[in-house]
Amino acid sequence: MDSAEFLDLLGNANRRRILQLLARKPCYVTEISEFLGVSPKAVIDHLRKLEDAGLVESRTDDRRRKYFSIARHIRLEVTVSPYEFGTKSAYPASTRLDITSCRRLNIDLDDGSISNDEFGADTADEGSPEQDGTAKVDAGHDTPDGDDGDGDEGTAGASSDDVITLVRKLRDFEQLESELSLAQRWTQGHITDLRDALATSLDDGDPRLISEILLALAERDRQVEELSRKIEAPPAIVEEVLEELAADGVVYRDGHRWCLDE
Repeated sequence: MDSAEFLDLLGNANRRRILQLLARKPCYVTEISEFLGVSPKAVIDHLRKLEDAGLVESRTDDRRRKYFSIARHIRLEVTVSPYEFGTKSAYPASTRLDITSCRRLNIDLDDGSISNDEFGADTADEGSPEQDGTAKVDAGHDTPDGDDGDGDEGTAGASSDDVITLVRKLRDFEQLESELSLAQRWTQGHITDLRDALATSLDDGDPRLISEILLALAERDRQVEELSRKIEAPPAIVEEVLEELAADGVVYRDGHRWCLDE
């Protein structure tokens, strides 16, 4: 299915709400019906369209009841500008993707399994990388002296050299745009794999809920009420999960706040 068809499919508010719900947990038709406040028949019709598009899939539980879940990750990009309108849909790139093809991306990851050499030998010539685990982008050209890049770059009276410089800069930024999209897909592939691995390592409870709590605590220490608001779960359930994680030595309580046991 192309990106235009995806946009048409997602133009329906109820289908978007179904996907929003299924992104949190698999659901039966009756659960979705109660969440949307519409009839089961209407829900089944929406699910059929989403299933035909490959966005959701169904399975049968031990009691032969059918439940639905998100089938796979799909990235949908829409670009609107005075010079361009375009849509693009893509699936996560493999984590084995040769990221060295993105020559204008200098990616610094604090990951022992990924060396700087995997991101190209040119990084040594670009200065010392940042040490905060961020990704840096080199567009290939500096902005002209005295120009902060915010003003208009007119061509009135421009020489042929000026025109060529502008064309080369435009080409570089269009290539950068393409490489950023590829890098986003590559990153999403890693995120998906890591989420799957985390869910597999959590034997008890709801892996989605537990992983959301742990990710929130990885950002910073939080109180139960703050966690509850962030992950949109009742405080009592959040506290119960935290107590179980504390018993397993994954988190600990520091006063009113909870922290990862690093």
